[in-house]
Amino acid sequence: MTDTTTYSPTNPLLRPYDSAALHLPNRIVMAPMTRGRADAAGVPHPLAAAYYAQRASAGLIVTEGIWPISTGIGGPGLPGLATAAQVAGWRTVTTAVHAAGGRIFAQLWHVGRVSHPSVQPGRAAPLAPSAVRPPGQLHVPGGKADYVTPRAMALAEIAETVRSYADAARNALAAGFDGVEVHAANGYLLQQFLGDNTNLRSDAYADGRRFVIEVVDAVTGAIGAARVGLRLSPGNTENDVHESDPGALYAPLVSTLDSRGLAYLHLSEKGRYPAITELRQVWSGTLIGNYDPPEPTNPATGELLLASGAADLVAFGRLFLANPDLPIRIAVGAPLAEAAEATHYTPGPSGYADYPAIDLVDAYDPINGM
Repeated sequence: MTDTTTYSPTNPLLRPYDSAALHLPNRIVMAPMTRGRADAAGVPHPLAAAYYAQRASAGLIVTEGIWPISTGIGGPGLPGLATAAQVAGWRTVTTAVHAAGGRIFAQLWHVGRVSHPSVQPGRAAPLAPSAVRPPGQLHVPGGKADYVTPRAMALAEIAETVRSYADAARNALAAGFDGVEVHAANGYLLQQFLGDNTNLRSDAYADGRRFVIEVVDAVTGAIGAARVGLRLSPGNTENDVHESDPGALYAPLVSTLDSRGLAYLHLSEKGRYPAITELRQVWSGTLIGNYDPPEPTNPATGELLLASGAADLVAFGRLFLANPDLPIRIAVGAPLAEAAEATHYTPGPSGYADYPAIDLVDAYDPINGM
């Protein structure tokens, strides 16, 4: 694979990045993306090693969401990091990525109410901060089904879930990951605790920031803060989570966690709240920036984000699907392919490990340009 350290230093995306926790050959991060190809036991697809290794030219890879406990699964085909078989499956992935010169973090992801009894242990209702049913439908084995009303988590279930994150983080290191990212965004469990409409509790967790902080502290206590990142998406209404005042909610949370010495804060900006520029003011560590649809991050906006100083690294999502060698394409100015949306979650290799890398000889004339 082409060595990313040889790229032209004129493009800020391709410059190396060094912090106390991260030593990266470029500033391009592969964002976490659900792929839906694990087996019924939550073990990664046999092609997962190839899929991630093909993308090892990224400065850092963050995996698809991985459930830390069986109550955290959201549907069929989603991998876990709670059993020996799952750890072994992920070890083949990390080995392949490291052999290709890459670095990879596991994203720990509990979906909360965005699930269904058909995939839950004992076919129970999914867990959530409060018994508030989301609108719409979700994918279940064999098709689609309406969401159900979740069960409000008892204090013992909250404590068990917090412990599961720490256990999954230890499993991640046993599987060879370089670190983990705690997923507290996109309307899943941790953001459900932060939402005005999804957290109706009257106990100590009425302020959902407490739960987020407990999860982060449990994970850092298990594997060290330098191996832990956190993903937030303030003001994001995905999965019908609503926050009336994202600034007032997130600035104190981020300021509190700034002292923890995490590897990074990953902000996915979607909506009216300018999360990246606002929260940069209270975050002194590494910041990964990403713009979510309707205007997803592209190389041009990524360069501007770095130039502004608001972010240190830039996360790219869907561009990494059809462009497994995205940093190389950016380096040589090659055209970027578009992914086939119909194959995003299909069970086989189509739309997964079959997107080709560019032929540098055909794609770029070093004397005359494109």
